[in-house]
Amino acid sequence: MNESAEAPAPRLVLVEIEDGVAVLTLNRPEVRNALSSALLGELRRTLAGLDEDDSVRAVILTGSDPAFCAGLDLKELSERADSSLLEDPSASEDIPTGRPWRPLGKPVIGAVNGVAVTGGFELALNCDFLIASERAAFADTHTRVGVLPGWGLSVLLPQLVGFGLARRLSYTGDYLPAAEAWRAGLVTEVVPHDELLPTARRVAASIAANNTSAVNTMVASYRDIEAAAQGEGLDIEATTSIEWRRAGGSRGLSDRVTGVFARGRVQIAGGSTE
Repeated sequence: MNESAEAPAPRLVLVEIEDGVAVLTLNRPEVRNALSSALLGELRRTLAGLDEDDSVRAVILTGSDPAFCAGLDLKELSERADSSLLEDPSASEDIPTGRPWRPLGKPVIGAVNGVAVTGGFELALNCDFLIASERAAFADTHTRVGVLPGWGLSVLLPQLVGFGLARRLSYTGDYLPAAEAWRAGLVTEVVPHDELLPTARRVAASIAANNTSAVNTMVASYRDIEAAAQGEGLDIEATTSIEWRRAGGSRGLSDRVTGVFARGRVQIAGGSTE
């Protein structure tokens, strides 16, 4: 036995499949499941594989506690001269503009167990619908950090909560707690933290018990209707984000990260938003 051999690195996306339901867990809890290029690539490949697996009829996406996803790994992004963290060369080439992954032909339920911030908020918005823990909170901190959205936030968020609240969240960077997210229509249900995954599994099981072909056809119909309603929105958002980065708007990321999270902790605890 080679005692010097290193232990294998932990999986960045944990996968559990049971009774037609796949549970995907983002697994970088030490950095609030921030999206490194490696995690993003693994998530994309895993979702693409599940989409091709006929035994999987519904997918649940969640995060390792204490967070759902803190967005892009800003430390990694700030160390790059380009925006390559946002594009994964190993990912399928059929990921459309303005999406974090190739849309699946089966339902994806977001089980939001903690904060979903910026790019993590966009991951949540790209799920078919959301169930939230009482600990969940949502924030669009793009304007505080200095990276503009490119995965559909400015298109998807107004569709769910209306343009007024969407603009307020994007312009201020303030956090929206779970209870307020439910009242705004962002999430379909808020449950005690320990009941989040059991609840999501029950909902997914109800989906999996239905006629698979009918469900998948309904999913495709919703996708087409959503695309028609969005028009050129995703292209406009993507172009704005790319031009912002190319103009150097994302410089100084690392200097702003600490303040963003400190402010978030105060807001979630019910303190001042100043």
